Amino acid sequence: MRLRFIGLLMICSAMAFAKDEPTARITEAAKVFDEIMGAPDKGIPTDLIGRAKCIVIVPGMKKAGFIIGGQYGKGVMTCRDTKMGWTGPSTVRIEGGSIGAQIGGGETDVVLVVLNDKGAARLMKSEFTLGADAGVMAGPVGREGAAQTDALMSAEILSYSRSRGAFAGVTLNGSTLRSDDKDNEAIYGKAVAHEDILTGKVKPPATARVLSSALGKYPASTDSSERSRKSEKAK
Repeated sequence: MRLRFIGLLMICSAMAFAKDEPTARITEAAKVFDEIMGAPDKGIPTDLIGRAKCIVIVPGMKKAGFIIGGQYGKGVMTCRDTKMGWTGPSTVRIEGGSIGAQIGGGETDVVLVVLNDKGAARLMKSEFTLGADAGVMAGPVGREGAAQTDALMSAEILSYSRSRGAFAGVTLNGSTLRSDDKDNEAIYGKAVAHEDILTGKVKPPATARVLSSALGKYPASTDSSERSRKSEKAK
């Protein structure tokens, strides 16, 4: 009887953890972002965050040992909204492909910074391939990187990676990013569309405040809209 009770307790604990895991991922994403931005000389240039239309944060992306160069990870995506600041997070997963010039080994934190409306529209699809359906390039790092941003006007998405404390811009090749509708349902308590979350049609849950607060430390650049228009026109 005692063993049966312990077994039942373990099953209930596992079920509770599985239920809370998507929510915990939001908190972890906020923590990763704060840590990266906490080192001004080594983080993402703040003016790029000010220009960002959307941001994807994947904490602890893992190598898939059974696939050569393969990767797998779950994270969250949120977009800037003129009324609410940042939308509620939509959970996403990255599968396959590879991370170029990867630092160290083991788990890797990945951050994608979406710089224009075209890039944002691509990420709002339920599934797309980085480097094929959307142009992705390694992003500049630190204060010195800010001086290079004018040369990145045509970039849709900038990618970054952190492993073993080292942080740098990297290339992502052939990775598929897709929405995780099941986890979104767990977070919002009902079935919600990936695009509806990212366009502000769905009210953010209370658990999203920690992430929106972390991103809110870097307000939108006043010239971000003008830069975006110039970028689209240049294409």
